[in-house]
Amino acid sequence: MSGPSGWIILDKPLGLGSTQAVAAVKRNLREAGFGKGTKVGHGGTLDPLATGVLPIALGEATKLTGRMLDADKAYEFTVRFGEETDTLDLEGAVIATSDVRPTMPEIEAVLPRFTGPIGQVPPAYSALKVDGKRAYDLARAGEAVELASRSVVVHALDIVHVDTIAGGDRIHALTLLAKVSKGTYIRSMARDIAQALGTCGTVTMLRRTKAGPFDLSHAISLDKLNEIGKGAPLEHVTLPLEAGLDDIPAIDLNPEQAKAVRQGRVLTGLPFSDGLHCARLGLVPVALMDLSDGDARVVRGFNLMDVAE
Repeated sequence: MSGPSGWIILDKPLGLGSTQAVAAVKRNLREAGFGKGTKVGHGGTLDPLATGVLPIALGEATKLTGRMLDADKAYEFTVRFGEETDTLDLEGAVIATSDVRPTMPEIEAVLPRFTGPIGQVPPAYSALKVDGKRAYDLARAGEAVELASRSVVVHALDIVHVDTIAGGDRIHALTLLAKVSKGTYIRSMARDIAQALGTCGTVTMLRRTKAGPFDLSHAISLDKLNEIGKGAPLEHVTLPLEAGLDDIPAIDLNPEQAKAVRQGRVLTGLPFSDGLHCARLGLVPVALMDLSDGDARVVRGFNLMDVAE
């Protein structure tokens, strides 16, 4: 059976790593009779303690995982004030405590500092490399990890829920919705918000609600995924490759142009704006193309059925 191309958007459950999620997809594809040849990759790591939208690319869609890594994302997260762990989440050991709990006016005064372009230092327990080694491996070995501040963009930061201490106006936990650029660490944001409020904090809940064009409305459960290995039709859980391109304009090709694009040739004189476009023949994507001054050059070609030979 030929391998599929498209997307499975998994609502990743708590405790499952991104690599384990990819392995679960591969296992179900094998059990469904697709063999071991189908390429599978994910579009952005989620920590085991995080849940939510994990785009998993199949076949030709794996050529788009780089775009997914670079895409904006949205997260809902809860920061609990009063303790900070070495991992900045519930997995780690407590390294700092504070009796300070903020009020709502204090929180509302601080949050604007964390919108727009900001600088943040990534967590020591992250997959970033230091001298060729993963930061989290160094941290787990007890070595001091110093990571440079990096620039990210927080497009929006909204209060979702607050938990107050009984009988008062002090807040011990705050749930926020953050819409962010690539490279943003929510655990670092939670740490920095707590510090700006004169206390310390740890992430107790992290859920990705959106990644690029995909949100929770597209996501399926692990149980739904496992139905594929038991004979359920694959189309019940997959989205087409072009679903990952909904955020860029399309160029409709005729068969002659599609053949030229498949051969890697430049199309000239196209009346479209500059930038990245999805070139397609009918409804079938042919290539990602970069358009400049009317000339379109292939960035990524797709080998999908029904494209003109």
